[in-house]
Amino acid sequence: MGETTVKSLESRTTPSSPIVADGRWARLRARTPRRPRIWFEILLIAVSYWLYSLIRNAVPEQKAQALRNADWIWEAEHSLGLAFEHTVNHAVNSVTWLIVSMNYYYATLHFVVTIGVLVWLYRWQPGRYAAFRTVLFATTGVALVGYYLYPLAPPRLMNGQNFVDTVLVHHTWGSMASGNLKHMSNQYAAMPSMHIGWSLWCGVTIFLLAKAPWARILGLVYPMATLVVIVATANHFWMDAVGGIICLAFGFAVSYVWYGSRPHKLPKLVEPAASTPQGVTQGDTPGGPPREGADRASEETAAAKAGAGKTREADERDAERVSSSR
Repeated sequence: MGETTVKSLESRTTPSSPIVADGRWARLRARTPRRPRIWFEILLIAVSYWLYSLIRNAVPEQKAQALRNADWIWEAEHSLGLAFEHTVNHAVNSVTWLIVSMNYYYATLHFVVTIGVLVWLYRWQPGRYAAFRTVLFATTGVALVGYYLYPLAPPRLMNGQNFVDTVLVHHTWGSMASGNLKHMSNQYAAMPSMHIGWSLWCGVTIFLLAKAPWARILGLVYPMATLVVIVATANHFWMDAVGGIICLAFGFAVSYVWYGSRPHKLPKLVEPAASTPQGVTQGDTPGGPPREGADRASEETAAAKAGAGKTREADERDAERVSSSR
């Protein structure tokens, strides 16, 4: 009886191992989202952005190489017949209220909307928050590689192309790449454009998760409006936007590998972690199949012990009868 019980327990507990059931690769990919903790998220975002700014601004400016790369980009766009930045820059600059609004858009919404979407995810989509946050972090991280490997001057800093630096001309506050704040930021880190990377992350997230049609439409409009702004203010070529899109695609790939699913396919909510009762192994999930198997195994073990006890009682009674007969 005891030997049979051991085999039954082994057969029931073995499939609960992720390595046996799904393979080592599945174990590495199946990351279960946890309920985000507000203090940890604030600290993580603050430290990550500080490190991003520190590394980005620590990259050597390499002015000569950045200007050569800008000339190459400009010539490549001309060869494609898509060198429209100069026309847009001058056309929008002629409308003072519009270009001033775009200057403030460029300086503020980049942060305000991104933080707003993170807060919305944290509050209303906690099960998907970590995966989408991973996309944003991976996108920003790989952008640093672009800043280091490919220094690029923005159109407003090119020689002899007559682009208008709209922040300087209209004396508007905002861009750390112009005016009195220009020494606080790397002037030649235009490729890829994180204004596009972050705005497209916001737009895709809202479009995939929002229920209201007007919200989904705004999600699509926001990155397109950002593209117009970065070109009109002469802070980026449109090809910088392509670099931002590639970085975002990399971010989604990292999140998919880490969680084993596309972010919007994860559960919307995260169940609160229940305390582990005594006698239950750490790997058991309350209410899940492993726990059920363990309960059945416990019942069988108890039954086996009861049967063994009855057998011993019967043997003792037989022994007493034999002794009395003697």
